[in-house]
Amino acid sequence: MTRDAVNANANASLYAGAPAIAFALRTADHPAYADAIDALDAHIDVLTRRRLDRAHDRITSGQLPALREFDLISGLTGIGTYLLHRPDDGLLREVLSYLVRLTESLDHEGETLPGWWTSNGPDDRPSPDWPGGHANLGMAHGIAGPLALLSTAMNRRITVLGHRDAIIRICTWLDRWRLTDPHPRWPGIVRRTGQITDHLPQRPSWCYGTPGLARAQQLAGIALGDTDRQKEAEGALAGCLTNELDLLNDASLCHGWAGLLHATRRVAAEAMTGQLYDLLPSLERRTRKVLLQRGLPDHDGLLEGTAGVHLVKESVEFRSVAPRWEACLLLA
Repeated sequence: MTRDAVNANANASLYAGAPAIAFALRTADHPAYADAIDALDAHIDVLTRRRLDRAHDRITSGQLPALREFDLISGLTGIGTYLLHRPDDGLLREVLSYLVRLTESLDHEGETLPGWWTSNGPDDRPSPDWPGGHANLGMAHGIAGPLALLSTAMNRRITVLGHRDAIIRICTWLDRWRLTDPHPRWPGIVRRTGQITDHLPQRPSWCYGTPGLARAQQLAGIALGDTDRQKEAEGALAGCLTNELDLLNDASLCHGWAGLLHATRRVAAEAMTGQLYDLLPSLERRTRKVLLQRGLPDHDGLLEGTAGVHLVKESVEFRSVAPRWEACLLLA
């Protein structure tokens, strides 16, 4: 089934190793894969508990996390996303409890910081260019990922102690950094000095931009019954569709046209107004035009390659509102 042995060590994640293979097999949903899934799950349980133990020890010691401890791509949010799709999963609740603890403030070097603040640079390594580290707001590597997972779990009536308060803490912090010109939006990164790295609108990408952040906050609004937050998130996405499209420069799911289109379809499906649905036909036409003019990515792969683009095209063609594969993006 795989060319090489499957990685099941403590660095395995939703996008690499045993959890990635297990997610793909569960998404395929074929009875022939049941034994393989069971074998993979046994390893996933072990590596997840090891990662949780390390994370709790780190919090207890008062140290700041690396992004790869908690994020969607490499961290426990990604593993929790896989566990969300296993039936009656007690280990998921352990991951959610960790994420609740992650949202609690840490006192570090005489300053109170959000629990997800990292001392590393955006590449998750120490850097003299990032004294004091940074906070990442995005879906792929930042706090929007934990927010989306906590909110999705709550919407499915899976909660742990402190769950609602954790969602509120993240939302309150995001409110602090919300920009309003030319429409509601958020920066991708905040420095220790309080300086944001991108006063100008950033590209409307799933990974760092408004589409991912808007979906996470829409899910939070639904979970909390906060219609104002939900409307603002949906309005922010509508704003980027009318003001930021020229900033996109590739077709990919991660940071290109495919990701924007798919995120918009998901937000529109649960939106309180028809504004996003009204914008979808134009966005679909422009996406098709870009693909015809510029072509597909020149490599395979889900996030940055042709596979992700083809999945989105198929979802649009068959009007699939919630395809199973999208769960790995925390859009479902």
